[in-house]
Amino acid sequence: MKFARNLTSSEILDQALHFRRIEPVDHCVFMGMGEPLLNLDNVLGACERLPDIGITNRRTTISTVGWIPGIQRLAEQDMPVRLALSLHAADDALRSQLMPVNERYPLADVIEACRYFYARKRRRVFVEYVMLAGVNDRYEQALALARLLSNGRAESIGERPIFKVNLIPYNPTDAGGRAPYQGSGRESIAAFRGALEARGVPVTVRLTRGRDIDAACGQLAANAA
Repeated sequence: MKFARNLTSSEILDQALHFRRIEPVDHCVFMGMGEPLLNLDNVLGACERLPDIGITNRRTTISTVGWIPGIQRLAEQDMPVRLALSLHAADDALRSQLMPVNERYPLADVIEACRYFYARKRRRVFVEYVMLAGVNDRYEQALALARLLSNGRAESIGERPIFKVNLIPYNPTDAGGRAPYQGSGRESIAAFRGALEARGVPVTVRLTRGRDIDAACGQLAANAA
């Protein structure tokens, strides 16, 4: 999909208001088709108003593909929002293949920026990791991820871990008639999780939702285009 424009603060807030008419809403995550940190003024403007409708900053998370200037700027804000990093690979070559932004901001620099965010905010950083069969779900890749996120720092000084990994079962799409990726099986996800937990990395597995309505990032918009 081509870029159209950024949402305004009012448009972002209106989405929360819309769903509050259906059911109570007390959490917010900025993620999906776009990069929230490239629209940070409007995102922060919405965050300032979200508490007025029952969504506190502590229950608000901003997700990024690793846009370092935005991470650094977010770290300087007074609002205690959370940060989530879409990672999906623990080595630069594979991550660049999956996420071309990695060629501009390599993994080591992105992780260091996240550590800076934690140092400033004392808020744990969530790591989003979509599980792709035969691509990023092998045992040795779990070990590489554990090394990348721990680096011996938190454990050596007795602090709580900086990162918490969220393993996400892949929601398959039909990308222009192609199906380049398949989701990992339950056994692979369980083994990956076990390898991380054994090395002191907190990890959860996200519930699979929305497959019946094509609710993965951008699917609905792509199907309607």
